Amino acid sequence: MKVDRLISIIMVLLERRKISAKSLSEMFEVSLRTIYRDIDAINMAGIPIVSTPGVHGGFHIMEEYKVDKKLFTTSDISTLLMGLGSISSMLTSEEMVHTLAKVKSLIPAEQASDIEFKSNQIAIDIKPWMGNENQQLFLDVIKISFQKQNLLSFLYSDRKGNISSRKIEPYKLVLKENHWYVQGFCLEKQDFRLFKLFRISNLIMLDEIFIPRKLPTTISEFTDVMTKKQTEIKLLIHESILDWVQHYCSSEHIIPYGDNQFIVHFPFIVDDFGYSLLFSFGDKCECLEPLEVRTEMIRRVRNMKKLYERDVT
Repeated sequence: MKVDRLISIIMVLLERRKISAKSLSEMFEVSLRTIYRDIDAINMAGIPIVSTPGVHGGFHIMEEYKVDKKLFTTSDISTLLMGLGSISSMLTSEEMVHTLAKVKSLIPAEQASDIEFKSNQIAIDIKPWMGNENQQLFLDVIKISFQKQNLLSFLYSDRKGNISSRKIEPYKLVLKENHWYVQGFCLEKQDFRLFKLFRISNLIMLDEIFIPRKLPTTISEFTDVMTKKQTEIKLLIHESILDWVQHYCSSEHIIPYGDNQFIVHFPFIVDDFGYSLLFSFGDKCECLEPLEVRTEMIRRVRNMKKLYERDVT
């Protein structure tokens, strides 16, 4: 947006002693003509921009007009940059350029290298190694619908593969256990719902605009339901999957057992997802208790064995 770019240019000019039109053009990914128009607009707004011609020329704000920027400490700015880097995949290129320009303009020149080093010490990349290519496209569409308050329509597949047509008022994106959800008011169900992004297809932003409702303060009702479904089972695991298992239960529920093995009191939900999780541990995990879960694992293994023994030629 032009207003965002103008603000970003002002922030850059407040920091730099001088910067060329070409550098600004490359920084904000616009033409030289656009930069010159932006500079004129900033001048007209009452901020005095001085233009120096020549090879080493450029734009700068009159020194008398600059302000003190000691409000943020080195730690503050490092934290801001670290956070922006972590959510970079959620922002468009233009959004990221403008936001980073504003934050970096706060960096005193003598502290620039130290702040850059600290802000790069932690990297959080929420993009999957492999995944549904539609997911990033869907995230972009949903973000635009937030801004414009447009309804979304899509096809949604439940856990059993049943497909239904949905129309929602979108309110929030939620990242939970490496899965994206969109929270919205479902017009079919007349209630707020969470929709897992990878189960969505044919996502379309409609022309219809909605009036925002009061959003539930949390999604705790979803967490509460999952907690109530949980039961505890007893597993015998090999040390090679210990790190993996610790994603799902804390160390006080894990007890050493003989050489290279552990007894784990594991939180389990009796559904297809729960059994798929146990199968993902392969032959490094055995369910010891309760008997009904162990029996169901045997039944599923036998069915899988029959499937792979059939003649497919």
